[in-house]
Amino acid sequence: MQIRHPFVWIGAAALAAAIAVPLLMTREEPPAPKAAAQADLFPFVRSLQGTRPDGDIKVAAGDVLVVDAQLVDLFDYYLSAMGEKPLAAIRKEIEHELERRLTPNAAGEAKRLLGNYIEYKTALVELDKNPQLGGNGLAAIRQRMEKMQELRARFFSPVESKGMFGSSDTEDMDTLARMEIGQDKSLSEAQKQAKLAALDAALPASLREARAAPLKIVKLEDSAAKMRQQGASEDDVYRMRAAALSPEAAARMAEVDQGEAAWKSRISAYLAERSKLSNADAIAELRNRMFDANEQKRLPAYEK
Repeated sequence: MQIRHPFVWIGAAALAAAIAVPLLMTREEPPAPKAAAQADLFPFVRSLQGTRPDGDIKVAAGDVLVVDAQLVDLFDYYLSAMGEKPLAAIRKEIEHELERRLTPNAAGEAKRLLGNYIEYKTALVELDKNPQLGGNGLAAIRQRMEKMQELRARFFSPVESKGMFGSSDTEDMDTLARMEIGQDKSLSEAQKQAKLAALDAALPASLREARAAPLKIVKLEDSAAKMRQQGASEDDVYRMRAAALSPEAAARMAEVDQGEAAWKSRISAYLAERSKLSNADAIAELRNRMFDANEQKRLPAYEK
């Protein structure tokens, strides 16, 4: 579960939609540095049930904390619980997770960065209230991005900012540049394609791979569907996915398949029972018995 992207703050829904987010990572899962760092699957809040804390945070030689986007992933994982838990409780839980994963010195440094990050996010909220930064045009979006980056200097060193936000900044600036090219009426179609090709060439390999991942997943799922239609077993599908991605990714995809199949089975059972009822109270009782509050938000799509 990742909710790290600070670009959400700048109000650019079109930009966010334009960025392809990889659904599955293909790298090998790194071993936990110590037994105590194994993920605790007891849900911190209801909305995080069944998820694992994000962030492959680590320590380099000399007991030095590696300051990168993984820290932001971990912070945002827990901060997404705002509204379900008070901030003080969330911060305490993050600090507990840092202590479980890291050595004492590295954990202390990470907790310092956590405090700064919380102050930074609070300052972003205040910055967003500035009427001079309103509007959804590309010029306004770029201005807010620049102000956001300037604000970081109050809370992080240049090295810390680059480590924590450099990758997402590169992605945001690239996406904004592509949108500006698309809307530039002074450019011919050939000129636009040339500029886009130049941006493609300048992309870091990691970002190119991340943007290509969703299309790869779509193609794999098309292949899986065709295999099932032709009588292939789930073991056959697993082996195909594992060969294309990794055994770990294939296992995660199989878990998603199983969850979706279980959900469809529950929906079928619910609709069959609901068809026998006409009393609103009885229908409500059935919903409450078969689904929790979050799951019930999905039911209207099936009840039409």
